[in-house]
Amino acid sequence: MEQPTTTQHTHCLRCRRPLRSTTSIARGYGAHCAAKIRHAAADLTDYKPAQVDAARELIADAAIVHLRSVVFVTVSTDGTETYRTAPTACTCPAGLKTRRCYHTAAARLLLAA
Repeated sequence: MEQPTTTQHTHCLRCRRPLRSTTSIARGYGAHCAAKIRHAAADLTDYKPAQVDAARELIADAAIVHLRSVVFVTVSTDGTETYRTAPTACTCPAGLKTRRCYHTAAARLLLAA
């Protein structure tokens, strides 16, 4: 039987700085970025919990790339499409129908002040 593996990151998933503490390495975020993400998550109450989880996974998989100021390129779940995403809008099918999508949630998490 295979043992479950845990993913450990050596660089912060948000700012890409090196992680040094074992807690930060296990979490994938430095203490400062983790606090910012917790604070930003409070602002994501208009998203479904599954969307917030998908946004965090998008960040963890490095499937969101910062282009300029508030614009990102995000990758679809199956990896076949890319979308332009901002904290308030996205070019994914849901975003084009003015629905909230996890791409915008990920953008909000990354831009949390």
